[in-house]
Amino acid sequence: MRGLTGRGPRRDREGTAGVLDSWQAVSTAVVGLAALALVVSGCSTGGTGTRDEGPAHAAGVSGAAASPSTHFGPAPRRVNAVRLVQEDPLVSLAVKRDLQPCNGDQYPVDVSYGELTGGPVDDIVINVLTCGDTVGVGSYVYRREGGRYENVFRLEEPPVYAEIDRGDLLVTKQVYDRGDAVTEPSGEDVFTYRWAADRFVARHHWHNDYGTTARGGSPAPAPESN
Repeated sequence: MRGLTGRGPRRDREGTAGVLDSWQAVSTAVVGLAALALVVSGCSTGGTGTRDEGPAHAAGVSGAAASPSTHFGPAPRRVNAVRLVQEDPLVSLAVKRDLQPCNGDQYPVDVSYGELTGGPVDDIVINVLTCGDTVGVGSYVYRREGGRYENVFRLEEPPVYAEIDRGDLLVTKQVYDRGDAVTEPSGEDVFTYRWAADRFVARHHWHNDYGTTARGGSPAPAPESN
């Protein structure tokens, strides 16, 4: 009896193992059939199979990696700056007379486009310079109004230069001491203007001294220590 009872559990374990092996075989077969059905289903949707997933995945990646736009508005409308100054009745005759080409058809003008007055298109800043020393003899701002450009700022006090600085008009006037060369001013006065309804209003002013080093000279000797 002990021997019979001793063999009983072995038969039970062997029987249970056989059942488990049978269930594993059936499960593997079911999984294989399900995978095959999925592949067949994919191939039947338009004949492209898994490639139908490609464009959607690529679009998602492209959207995630898209860089921010740096375009702020329409490109500025280029103008003939020389003609604009020459035909402007507010520009002095002296500036118009001196506005001649320096070399061939190259006129001594600097032109900048940008937003200063909040108009429908970019404003235009024009600096008229001398040919030899490129000294600013006149600075002007033109705003588009009623289909034409109107002069809304002018300064004809050489040496002067105007530029756009983050929505403000920045005007620089170089300062000369007695004996200074044209190319070596002693310092500069800087003014900022902001558009207010229908005109530019002065906001800030400061002065910079260049010093001998900035002007190309030798720095003053340091005092001797005892």
